[in-house]
Amino acid sequence: MAKQKHPKTNAVRLLEAAGVDFTTQEYEVDENDLAAQHVADQLGEDINRVFKTLVLRGERTGLFVCVIPGNCEVDLKKAASAAGDKKAEMIAMKELLPLTGYIRGGCSPVGMKKPYPTFFHSSALNFDSIYVSAGMRGLQLKIAPETLISFVAATITDLVK
Repeated sequence: MAKQKHPKTNAVRLLEAAGVDFTTQEYEVDENDLAAQHVADQLGEDINRVFKTLVLRGERTGLFVCVIPGNCEVDLKKAASAAGDKKAEMIAMKELLPLTGYIRGGCSPVGMKKPYPTFFHSSALNFDSIYVSAGMRGLQLKIAPETLISFVAATITDLVK
């Protein structure tokens, strides 16, 4: 079988360099609908397998990343607790690119500018593969959750309302 050619985002380069098994899947971007449901619909996949990457700031612990199912909302108290803090909030949209190197709708848990503490919602382990952004709008990584969680040294916990 021929090796899949992947568009070269930072996330893809890092995974390839580490010899990680994954595939990429492109989808049509709708600038007016960057929701995970749109991505799932474009991929023909269950929304529960399409995860979104959120960047939060704890009041004492600083920045951290939560990766949750696309149809869920992060529970700020649970997220703060996972990060060892009492309170957390989403970072402002204008901070996303300077802090991570990624834009809204294309934020990957792999290859941010700095390695931030990362937390995956426990439901990721319910699937043999999940989808996360590959680091740009219109491109998703399809990867085994255990592989991805290990690669980004993430903690598994409950993060949603």
